[in-house]
Amino acid sequence: MSTDDVVEYDPATFEGLRFHTAVSAFRDGTDSPREYLERCLATISEREPAVRAWVVLNEQEARKQADASTARWRNGEPRSPIDGIPMGIKDLLETRDMPTQMGCAAFTGNFPKRDNAAVWALRQAGAVILGKTVTTELGGPEPSPTRNPFNPKHTPGGSSSGSGAAVGARMVPVTIATQTGGSLMRPASFNGNWGLKPSQGAINRGERQTASMTSHGVLAACPEDMWLVAIAIASRAGGDPGWPALSGPAAPPAARQPGTLAVMETEGWERLDDVSRGVFEQVLAQLESRGVTVLRRSQDAVVARFERALRGVTDLGSAILAWEHFWAFRDVVANNPDGVSARGKRFFIEAAEKLGAAGYEEALRDRAAVKSAYALLGPRVDAVIAPTSSGSAPQWLGDIPGHEPARWPTGDPAFNFPSSLLGAPAVNVPLMAVGGLPFGLQVMGQPGTDAKMAAIARWIGTTLTPVSG
Repeated sequence: MSTDDVVEYDPATFEGLRFHTAVSAFRDGTDSPREYLERCLATISEREPAVRAWVVLNEQEARKQADASTARWRNGEPRSPIDGIPMGIKDLLETRDMPTQMGCAAFTGNFPKRDNAAVWALRQAGAVILGKTVTTELGGPEPSPTRNPFNPKHTPGGSSSGSGAAVGARMVPVTIATQTGGSLMRPASFNGNWGLKPSQGAINRGERQTASMTSHGVLAACPEDMWLVAIAIASRAGGDPGWPALSGPAAPPAARQPGTLAVMETEGWERLDDVSRGVFEQVLAQLESRGVTVLRRSQDAVVARFERALRGVTDLGSAILAWEHFWAFRDVVANNPDGVSARGKRFFIEAAEKLGAAGYEEALRDRAAVKSAYALLGPRVDAVIAPTSSGSAPQWLGDIPGHEPARWPTGDPAFNFPSSLLGAPAVNVPLMAVGGLPFGLQVMGQPGTDAKMAAIARWIGTTLTPVSG
């Protein structure tokens, strides 16, 4: 497949690579984790030159892991339901057998030779750690070389660009991603993934404890694999220090019809193009036709209060993250001033310096006010629903010479920052398409309701008719 090929995306017919449906054949010997891995490697060989989703592929070690998994399945002794699943790990997370270079020139060759807590848990569950997926520089706004698997002229999103693209290109069934502002949910939307951004602290971040609103999460081709991987990690590595781990059934939560949903428009609503807004409205009409009550800010005072609290949420979340990353990133720039992009310096270092300690404390008070407004929705609605992104994946043509670096070259995060700021669980449902590209639907709940959100999202994804525009 050439770098110019376009793959028209239709949410009604596209099916990504699944794992949970393969395990019965592992048991009876008609298939095996090794054979499954080889099929993944064949797809990677075909599509990677165009997509560029991977930093490192550890094929030899992955084959050893897959052979060991094959023996366990045939002996009736799998370690977990995800034993043998080939996976990519976002290159912000440490891996003992591969470098962790974080998409940043300053970390070229960085090889700490230890596992992140989530990676350790996945190995304990028998997962096959195939390689490291591309991240934007330090998980920030600087674009990566990864291309959208459905149209290489469009962004795959960021910062989990390689993780989203690898699943969308059917290279692997699941990848591990992270989110600061919209680093997981937006790639899920742009690449046709199911995505779980869990409640704050619900999956142990290991060494990545710097910021108060970052999360590990899962991108997958189906809701079953998404949940099985997330719960496998949490049940072994727990949550962050001081936080409860992701809780819920060991099996994927059964589909659950919501009674009432609130529409979250955010500041991104005005930036939605007419086609994207129309596609989303068709989904809302389907929900109402099936007896779901849909509340909007024009109809409900509590929803309206929440929307007012969300004004400026992108700048608020960005400011908090910049300050919390300031110390670590300042040292990186000080030690290697040419190893970090101008965009990274501007939107991390300079933004934090401008904010200052007093500004950070004010931002924390503003965040608390948003959380209070959101908590009032808890008793009134089963979940909040919104587009996951401001339309389908945009094109990125580069910065304009002589002008300041673009703020969001991997896509507008206006619909993503609320879940990070609120510490709320969110699930992307690949139910929509615009212009032949994926456009996701977001289901967001109160902190701690991850399993419920997975159940509602599954009902939406399996009950409603996909919509294209």
